[in-house]
This record gives sequence, structure tokens and C-alpha cells, in this order.
Amino acid sequence: MNGNVDAKADGVFDASNSPSKRRVDDGAEALPAVAHGENDGDDPQPKRVKIDAENGAEPSEVSPVVSKRQRIPGVAMIKEEFLIKDAAGNVADSRGDAGEADDDAAEGRDAGNEGRGGGGRGGRKAKKRGGQNKDRDFGRSRDAVRLCASVAHSPEFSPKTCRLGERCHALHDLRAYLRDGRRGDLATFDGVCPVFAVYGRCPSGWKCRFVSSHMQEMARDDGRTELVLVEKVKAASNGEGEPAEAAYAEDDDARPGVVNVVPAVEKQNLTRKRADLSRSEQYIRWLDQEVHLVKKIYNNHKKPDADVQEEEKKKMEGLAESTEATEVPKEGASNGNETRATKEDEKGQQPPLPPPPPPPSQPPAEPEADPPTAEDYRAQYIDPPFLPSEKRRLYFGPETPTLAPLTTQGNLPFRRLCVELGCQLTYSEMALGVDLLTGKQPEWALMKAHETETTPPRFSPPASSVVTDYDNSRDLKFGAQIAANQPWQAIKATEAMARLVPHLRLVDINCGCPIDLVYKSGGGAGLLESPNKLERMVRGMNAVSGEVPVTAKLRIGVRDNSPRYKKPADWGYIAECAALVRSYNAARDALTDTVRAPDPRTQAANAKGSTEDRLYFLGNGDCFSHVQYAQQLAEGGVDAVMIGRGALIKPWIFEEIAAGQYLDKTATERLGYVEKFARYGLEAWGTDEQGLGTTRRFLLEYLSFASRYVPVGLLEYLPPSLNDRPPAFRGRNELETLLASRNYKDWIKISEMFLGPAHPDFKFVPKHKSSSYEMEAEG
Repeated sequence: MNGNVDAKADGVFDASNSPSKRRVDDGAEALPAVAHGENDGDDPQPKRVKIDAENGAEPSEVSPVVSKRQRIPGVAMIKEEFLIKDAAGNVADSRGDAGEADDDAAEGRDAGNEGRGGGGRGGRKAKKRGGQNKDRDFGRSRDAVRLCASVAHSPEFSPKTCRLGERCHALHDLRAYLRDGRRGDLATFDGVCPVFAVYGRCPSGWKCRFVSSHMQEMARDDGRTELVLVEKVKAASNGEGEPAEAAYAEDDDARPGVVNVVPAVEKQNLTRKRADLSRSEQYIRWLDQEVHLVKKIYNNHKKPDADVQEEEKKKMEGLAESTEATEVPKEGASNGNETRATKEDEKGQQPPLPPPPPPPSQPPAEPEADPPTAEDYRAQYIDPPFLPSEKRRLYFGPETPTLAPLTTQGNLPFRRLCVELGCQLTYSEMALGVDLLTGKQPEWALMKAHETETTPPRFSPPASSVVTDYDNSRDLKFGAQIAANQPWQAIKATEAMARLVPHLRLVDINCGCPIDLVYKSGGGAGLLESPNKLERMVRGMNAVSGEVPVTAKLRIGVRDNSPRYKKPADWGYIAECAALVRSYNAARDALTDTVRAPDPRTQAANAKGSTEDRLYFLGNGDCFSHVQYAQQLAEGGVDAVMIGRGALIKPWIFEEIAAGQYLDKTATERLGYVEKFARYGLEAWGTDEQGLGTTRRFLLEYLSFASRYVPVGLLEYLPPSLNDRPPAFRGRNELETLLASRNYKDWIKISEMFLGPAHPDFKFVPKHKSSSYEMEAEG
């Protein structure tokens, strides 16, 4: 469903068309919250209730009113007819600790709550079941026999030359591989390879689990039949104006529709320290000199220069040797020569002089310089770095809801799904700067983006804002986030990304990651405790990033040990920070046309104008509906809102924001999003056995969040709260109940609808340990 939503379309809940006089747009009660679409299940629709009598009607003349329950803080109030009750008629408890224990999965955090008990269960058994599963093992998804790469994409009778020759242990017999070396073809997606159906070619070749849909037997002149792959390359490109076929020939890692693919040779140069990062090295040398100068001036315990210290040491050594030489004759004689010398001294003769010191060593002759060449006399051009005002200008506004950087969950298929549903700005998963500099493939794979993320974001500023010098056609949606604990890591990684990743909106430095591995090493949220280091990082990144702007994602606090996700986000504090930013902008505006006005060339590359030439400030925290989005914009005073867990649970939140209304998605529509995720995953990671395993793993991670969604048609109160835990409930049909299951075995069942049976060696351990919903549903 696109962003232009008809209020009368199926699956759309519009409070203005409800017979109830109460509004649901302003955070008030919603009774009942009913979709105008058709009922998917067999359960009867709740009765519509008229809650105020017009024309002075008495209460007895009004339709029967369903008794309302009082809203309980922290609990999602579900209508009575959808609750699961035990034999005694009591409502079952919440569906487990999943709503709290693994919320940190959105940021890749280890909450350190291994021993936390289940909700309301109590006792040692509940504590053992709670918490998170660490060091999860996902098994392996591989073919029974490995097919040689020289055969994987070639016709049967004309394979490529194997580099290992006779030493190769992989299989070269194509028919034997298709018969015994792999599992059979899948019947999902009507048995047609989803990648081949869209792009006309499958990068997985013979390893594809849908290979029968793009292969055929060709009769040859000698009477033999040859197996060949069918290719129907369409006009699609790789996002860089290059045909998809040429992209495959250039880099085996390239896939249709995927951009920012770094060539293998560039990653090898980074691994072997051959990459040209001269700008970063030059800036780091200057930065070290500045730091040394500051320490020399402001440090109370000054240390002498190394040269002076070495000279003093040599003088002391020379003085000690001289003293020792003059005291030797005064010591007691131990042989005949010393006795005769003593007697001569007694007769008045002078003692012999000490031997002269050795002559000073001559400095080594300098090697002769090479004769000058013609290249030495050429004019040398040094490209100066971009000034802050020369960088590509950014824009953030109410019409640009942003998907927050999400570890593990913010993968390419999920971002593509969110962009399709109306997301305007996206971020990559957090990449470690030191791993980028060593050329590690998993980190550079995080820089990949889909071609839909390279399109410009929506730009419709309010009439009160005048925006100039902003070229929306040059802007794009995709930005990258990195983490580093030292300035040199962030600076060099930024230069490498600016040079190797062509489709990049901005580079964001992570100052909020609470992962112990990052925080205890001084990165992530630890940077907030070292403001000087953070300043050197940002200035250095800005100097080497070219035209790519630099931003920072901050955390509201560092030293608070209380769990963040057990209480609402502190938007009051975010509003204070936004007010502080506005005061900076106002103070700068007051200096305009004065001698104290800053140099415009040194100002940030934001959209210039009478009201938009300022520092942008975004807020992030607990946005779960269009009502909360508008409220956070108004009360928080921010330019835009980042959405994290809310988008993981219901990706169509961006549709709701664009439409300005709640969307009661049917179970069929939600299952369609799961199918799209599976398709997009196969396009991104491949349709071979390994690609299927990767897609299945991340699909299950997505379902672990999507299963928390409670349809708005089942709720008594709106807007829904992200931190409210629902009691055990049944959906309006079996499919809706299945999608709400917190049992990971049901998630695997859903994945098999599109990816077929899981590999025998595939494993999935859910982030959370609780599976109490399974027992509550049975009770």
C-alpha cells in the first residue's frame, strides 16, 4: 500500500468516518478501533457504540454501551473478546519478556540482564528463562558437495579454467552436482527464480535453488545435449548507469539493483596498507603536532624535549667517565706496575697523562641524490580540502521521517522495504572504522545500498521556511554510520568511504552505542566522556570527507545504569537540547553584519536561507504512530524524528505519517511484507543455499520484532505505546494469530512459506529466552 491512502480502502482505519464522536488523532481513547475493510476471520466484528446522545436522548434510548476497562500503565489494553483466558476465566499474563529483554537488539546492545526473571512468573525458574541468549549459533547452510567456481556460471561443455588444476577438491561434474550435490529446487514463488524474473539473469548460476527456471538443454551437432544457463538481461542497470551484464563481468560481488559495491582489489589494498590515504595521514600528523603543543603549554608536568634530555644524559655519562679515570691511581696497588708508579710519584715525578679520547666519529656520507627528471620540474597541483560551506547541502524537515541506524536489523532488504513504504532517509548498520581500514569484507558489505536509496528524499518545506541553495536532485536517502575510539581510525575510515563509496549522503559518527565491546574501548557512547577527542574526530572527518557532510548521533546520557527501554524516552530533555541548539542559531544570527560575524566559508553546509541556515537537530525515541510523530515534532522542537523499534515492529509507520491516520493492516497485507522481505533478501544475498540461509536468518530476526505488533482494531485505547506489553490474545483469524506468536518455531514456519524447508544444519536461537507465550496460549 502506497503513501497515498484512501480512507475507505480495505485495511485502513479512519477515525473521522467512525460513528463514534471521539477522536483518535489526538491521543484520546478509541472505542472501538475497527477497520473499515472486510473481516479476514470468522470472529464477529465488535459492535459499534454510540457514546453520546444527540437531541437530548436519554441513556436508555442509546445503543448498549460496552463496559470500559480502566487503562493500566504499561499494558496494551486489548478488547475483551480477543483475550486468551485460562480455565478460571482469568486473563493470561503478558506474552513474556520479549518486549523488554531483547529491545536492545535494535542497537546491538547486550543489556547484561542474563538473570532477569520473566514477567510476573517469579521464582528461580522464571529467572533462568529470562534474559538474552548470547553467542548465538546459526549453523551453516551449504551444499552437500562444493561446486568449483570455474563451473558455477559456465555452460556444461565450456567451463572456465580452474586455477587450482588437479589440486582442486571441488566438484567439476555439473550433472553430478545437480543430481547429488545439492538439495532439490524450491516450489515457492511458483518455482521461478525471483532474481531472474526481475533482472533476466541470476548471479547464483548453477547453485541457484530455482535453477530449473533459467536453464535448458541444447542439442549439439555431435548429438550430445549440453546444459546451459538462460540469460535475458533487461535494460536494468547496476545503479551507476552501467548495464547489469557489464557489472557482473567486472565484479562477482555485484548484484542487480545494488550500489556501493567496493571492488575486491580496493579491499586488498586496504588490507595490505597500499591504499592512498595521504590526506588523512597529513592531517593526522598536523593533529599530533597540535596535541603535543597543547600538552606542552597547558600540562602542569612538562617534559623536556627529547633532544635536550638526550644531551643532558650524554653530559652526565661523560662526567662520570672522567671522574672514574682520575680516581684510579689513588686506589690501592694490586700489581708491580702500580707499585713502581707509586714510588716514582714519591720522588716527585709527574704521573703519566691519561690517554687522549678517541677522535669523534665522522658523520656518514650522504648518498648522492638521483639526478632530477622532467617530472620534478612539472608544476605540482595540490587539491585543497573542501571548506564546510562547499560541501553538499543537507535538508531535514517534517516530511523526512528517518529510519535510525540499526545493528543487524537495519540490513539492505529491510531498508528497501521501509523506503518502499515511505521512509525518506536511511542509515547503514554501524561499521567499525578499524575493520573498514583493514579491508574486512563483512564491514564493507554494510556500505551496500539499493538503488531506491539513491533517489532524492521528499522536499516540501513549510511555507514559513525559505530554503535556498539546496539542490534536491543531488541529494539522496542513504547515509553511513561508523564507530571508532581513536581520531585516526575515524579520519582514515571517512576518507576511504568518501573515495570508495560513490552513493553516500553523509557520514555519521556513532556517539551513542552502548555495546560493551565498543563503549569500554572508548568508542560509541564513551566518546561523550572525551569531548576533546570527539572534536578532533569530527574536525578531521570533515577535512577529508570531500563534499560528503559529517554528522554525529549522540546519546542522552552515559552514566545511568537503569535499563533504557523500561521507561519512555525523555523527550523533555530532548526538547531542552533542541532549545539549546536554537539558541546557538539565534546567537549566530545576532552577529550577522557585525565585525564578530563568522566567516561564511567555515559554516556548516546546511540549506541557506532566511530561516534554514542553521544547525539541524533530530530526535529519536519511542515513535510508534503518526500522532506521536507530530507530537514529538511540536513539543520536542526538532527538525525531524528518527524511528527505530517502531519501524521494526510496523514498517508501514512511514505510510501512517504520510497519510496522517492509523492503518489497520490485515494479516494478508502483513504477510505480503514478509514475502517482500524474502524476495529482497534473495536479491541481495543470492538464491543459492548460502543466500537462502542468510535471508532466512535475517527474516527471522525481523519476525522477532514484527510479532510484537498488536493490530489497532484490537486495541481499546489509541495511540499505542511502544513500551506497552500486551496480554496473550488471539487475532481476528488464524493468520493474524500466527503472526503474533512469540514462539520462534512459528517464525520458522512462516519463513518456510517463502524459502522452503530450512537446511538440516540451520539453527536459529532467538535473542530472548522466554517462550512463555506458548504456555499461556494453551492455558
